[in-house]
Amino acid sequence: MEEMDFTPEIFTLTDEEGNEHEFELMDVMQVDGTTYYALVPYTEDPEAALEEDTELVILKAGDEDGVDFLSTIDNDEEYDRIGNMFIERISQMLEEEYEDEE
Repeated sequence: MEEMDFTPEIFTLTDEEGNEHEFELMDVMQVDGTTYYALVPYTEDPEAALEEDTELVILKAGDEDGVDFLSTIDNDEEYDRIGNMFIERISQMLEEEYEDEE
């Protein structure tokens, strides 16, 4: 049986006040030429992560003067549309994973 690598991809993001926060990458999607990232707050303790009511954070990639960055989505309609797309994709991935375990 082939061994799978489940090492999470961690992003350290700095907020507007200069505070750093760690997030785990859940999915990446490109829509209409824009790259979007679905992230959840990262915790090293998987048991604690299951107990927390975790919110999906949706950010979009940007580029200013050759510097890549992630930013929030200010448009509510865009946020809802992209968020729903991510939720659907992640739900499908989890369903497939559950079916493979059976």
